[in-house]
Amino acid sequence: QVHLVESGGGLVQPGGSLRLSCVASGNINSITSMGWYRQAPGNKREIVAVKSNGGSTYYGNFVKGRFTVSRDNAKSTVHLQMDNLKPEDTAVYFCNADIQDGTALYDSWGQGTQVTVSS
Repeated sequence: QVHLVESGGGLVQPGGSLRLSCVASGNINSITSMGWYRQAPGNKREIVAVKSNGGSTYYGNFVKGRFTVSRDNAKSTVHLQMDNLKPEDTAVYFCNADIQDGTALYDSWGQGTQVTVSS
């Protein structure tokens, strides 16, 4: 079984920064991709940033250079540095990872961490 635990959410003023972190634990053979999604009330869950094992990175269109995703493969962690935050970035941010335990591939999700951007 695999677990993802997020940290780093909170309340920040517009224009501020937050750094989210997510660590995977459990029976992990390899992690093929790891990243972040978000969901605001009344909206569908959307991709924020995902980084593959090969290093390729995908960002949602709304990011526009404000966020940076990074991975530490040795520690099974992924970080999301968010700068110049806007009120419309308010959402629950979920960590996601595609994890192999040696026998199967699991699409794993964390519980989510709330990010609120407000003055």
